[in-house]
Amino acid sequence: MSAFNQTSIADINPGRTIAEADAAVATIKVARDAIGKVIYGQETVIERVLVTLLAGGHGLLVGVPGLAKTKLVETLGIVLGLDERRVQFTPDLMPSDILGSEVMDQDDTGRRSFRFLKGPIFGQLLMADEINRASPRTQSALLQAMQEYHVTVAGQRYDLPSPFHVLATQNPLEQEGTYPLPEAQLDRFLLQIDVLYPDREAERRMLFETTGAADAVAEKVTDAQSLKAIQQLVRRLPIGESVVEAILNLVRSARPNEINDPKLAGVIAWGPGPRASQALMLAVRARALIDGRYAPSIDDVMALAEPVLQHRMSLSFAARADGLSVRDVIGTLKSRIG
Repeated sequence: MSAFNQTSIADINPGRTIAEADAAVATIKVARDAIGKVIYGQETVIERVLVTLLAGGHGLLVGVPGLAKTKLVETLGIVLGLDERRVQFTPDLMPSDILGSEVMDQDDTGRRSFRFLKGPIFGQLLMADEINRASPRTQSALLQAMQEYHVTVAGQRYDLPSPFHVLATQNPLEQEGTYPLPEAQLDRFLLQIDVLYPDREAERRMLFETTGAADAVAEKVTDAQSLKAIQQLVRRLPIGESVVEAILNLVRSARPNEINDPKLAGVIAWGPGPRASQALMLAVRARALIDGRYAPSIDDVMALAEPVLQHRMSLSFAARADGLSVRDVIGTLKSRIG
């Protein structure tokens, strides 16, 4: 057993952790059911968004308009008891529209002073709607907040509320009026969650549920403090050495200088850094807890490999010309590990 795992397990009180895990699993199940009453046919998306939040990270929801991405974030805010804010990204959006700005006040004596008006980023769950509609300058305004959980305006630091999560939606880049997110910002997202069209039966249910006299309404299940407690629990869950090795093997094999497969030589232009390993380590623990298990397995690594890695690597021009996609390469890497 590695020194890391020895330390992690030694810090855990098994009885207390199991009791907390049982309570957390029950809460998560109720929350998931509450979300499912409003969002239809997106079970995988709901699971991955919950993984993102329970792991304490930020998520990037990618899909065409009309797939309930905005509705999902709004529902999450209600169900989890978080202060949810929304920013619609547009080409003319400025950084101050997100962070806030200073205004000048004058008191009764005529004395003037600056007062900071907080922007929508000072919420616990920020929805950055169509984030790739805004310019890179405005997109980068989120960088410090997403990584350091505070912002700096006019040299003054302002801490963000806790917990703080960004769930950004993104339209496919082939649509007009979009700007690719810079690699540094993409790396801040724990998962890239692809939102696909619902299946036929889910869409049939949606037709009846959403076009009647009454719409389904989300209900609050938990609150911010309970969510923070579950996030701390996720970090305390033990993880086996075989799972750690699978994470390391998978992430490191996606780097150009570590590729041992001749078929993948020259395919990857740049690969994931250590933040991908950290993201996968947290995400597999969160997925295990959502599934009612006390420790993650290699199956969790395989299930979350694509959403963790696909936005953290890029293929060479020759590979793209040959019709290869990042998902194809990740699938090949998974087959080597699994």
